[in-house]
Amino acid sequence: MAKTTFWDVIEKTIEKVETPLSAKEIWDKANELGTVGDLSTTGKTPWATIAAYCYTDINNNGDNSTVIQTSERPAQFFLRRLASQIDLPKVQKLKDTEKAKRENIETKKFNERDLHSLLVAYAFGNSHFKANLKTVFHENSSKATKGQNEWLHPDLVGVYFPFRDYKSETLEIQNHLSITSIKLFSFELKISLNFGNLRQSYFQAVSNSSWANEGYLVTLNIDDDPTFKDEVRRLNNAFGIGIIKLNPENIFESEILFPARINQEIDWDTVNRLASENSDFNGFLKLITEDCKLGKVKSQYDKVLKMDELTKYINAKGINKTL
Repeated sequence: MAKTTFWDVIEKTIEKVETPLSAKEIWDKANELGTVGDLSTTGKTPWATIAAYCYTDINNNGDNSTVIQTSERPAQFFLRRLASQIDLPKVQKLKDTEKAKRENIETKKFNERDLHSLLVAYAFGNSHFKANLKTVFHENSSKATKGQNEWLHPDLVGVYFPFRDYKSETLEIQNHLSITSIKLFSFELKISLNFGNLRQSYFQAVSNSSWANEGYLVTLNIDDDPTFKDEVRRLNNAFGIGIIKLNPENIFESEILFPARINQEIDWDTVNRLASENSDFNGFLKLITEDCKLGKVKSQYDKVLKMDELTKYINAKGINKTL
């Protein structure tokens, strides 16, 4: 008996579901329905292979292709031979409505600020950051004309101190040469990133995070559609804000999907405005100053939860149930 191929998976899954599916949905449904058969793959993202099969089929075979693309963002596919048997626009509308309802229910379980503790633990333990983070509460900003301070404040800010990594002699010579290895980070948090909120979320991060040495947009869930990743990559190349995906099952296995552009110089004008407008950010700068004077981290940044505390926190908030 012939082994199951990717084409077998694509055709059998769409035929069984009878609705357009994205490449990721095809893979997920195949595993759910058993249409994945005995397909063997060593790749970590088999849905990317499925997308490649579909795009290649459409590009090479035109009107004679096995599949057709029914939507752009996200890219969804359907079998050409079944297209005349169903009302595709109606099916797509129903699917979009169900997805919106599902996402609305999911986001009500917890809010974005509940994710702060996860990011604080990750940034503190990750070798790239080794950073102490501080939450910036938007409600503590000065009252201003509507829209004046929109997208001004990031959700969290962070600082890396070289005290643990550099010898005292190195730190001393840096001080004499007026050089610093201290880094400032800025983070904007979202529960999910998809085509529906990508551009607004990304440019919000551009607006409130570009002042730092590195700025990031952080999310718990991200659309796996290859065309979505291509759009994120384009924005990252153009504007330099990095993307981090949090992993609530093991926070230290969270990933920097797209690295941030490193700015050698801090935008001090924006830093000064942030300090003037928000008491939390102003306090953050004072903490850094105090620790620099001491040559060690003694100030109170956001608490870094221990692993057992973090696990209890994630379970209590229901954050792990979004996977």
